[in-house]
Amino acid sequence: MPRPPKGVTIADVAARAGVSLSTVSRALNGNTTVDPALAERVRTAAADLQYTASPLARSLVLGRTQTIAVVVPDLGNPTFQAILRGLSRAAAADGYHVLIADSAESVDEERILAVETRRRADGVILCAPRMPQDELDALVSGLGPVVLVNRSAGPGIPSVRADYRAALAAELAHLYDHGHRRFVYLSGIARSVANAARLEAIAAFRAQHPEADVAELPGGVDFDSGAAAADAVLESGATAALAFNDLVAMGLLSTVQAKGCRVPDDLSIMGFDDIPFARYTTPPLTTAAVPAAELGARAWTAMRGLLEGDEPAPPVALRPELAVRGSSGPAH
Repeated sequence: MPRPPKGVTIADVAARAGVSLSTVSRALNGNTTVDPALAERVRTAAADLQYTASPLARSLVLGRTQTIAVVVPDLGNPTFQAILRGLSRAAAADGYHVLIADSAESVDEERILAVETRRRADGVILCAPRMPQDELDALVSGLGPVVLVNRSAGPGIPSVRADYRAALAAELAHLYDHGHRRFVYLSGIARSVANAARLEAIAAFRAQHPEADVAELPGGVDFDSGAAAADAVLESGATAALAFNDLVAMGLLSTVQAKGCRVPDDLSIMGFDDIPFARYTTPPLTTAAVPAAELGARAWTAMRGLLEGDEPAPPVALRPELAVRGSSGPAH
């Protein structure tokens, strides 16, 4: 078999095919977003030049690492795992790898990891739910290219998010339509932007339904937080409890039932996220299904556009869908 000519690079293939370097990269990686005619032209040029793609050579020619950094607050949370799954699969289809960093719910770590990983990657996809807005704006201004997940910043910074306010409003409306008038909400972390969106939905609900009572109890983001709130929920007299996320709801569900509370006869419980375990609780958990994997894939699409020199993509907002299961029912 003849050996490829020395010095043949991806740039030579691009020049022969009359396309950009990124188009060559995507075509040779089998990305289906490339126009079939262009892809065939690239393959023909590569064959004529006897070019074989080398990851190291490609990175050197493009001046890129072919790696994207993703900073998340908690790798133990199934929702972030789903976001990463959608993102990494979409990135892999374009020949990119994903470097993952866990900030352990620390705003200081978010800031440090965003800067440090950007030095080792071509761009950063940042999930920073608790960082103050002014600090986030200052941080992303020097990070580019950057895409935000469930946050927004100034012009030129693409963002993808779930519409948490609309989803919690749908949960409240569902319970109200089933006769519930006394609610309790187990809140998330106070500085969380997602928690603030839920509180906005509750405020709007109170204004629309002054006869309803919605109490707020300190919560958290994990199973133990829900379990710890069980006594307070039972003492509140509420007929329905809404949790910040499914993990909190599961902790509450398990603990109140151990105390003799019948779900949903005595207490309806609703989660948020629709993590894989939600449908397997006893009874199965009613929740708002966040399209987490799609959020991840959309984040990659926005990042790919930045890497290819496109105009920043407009903000994307995806609305979670209500998944009604056995943990919620009519008020008694």
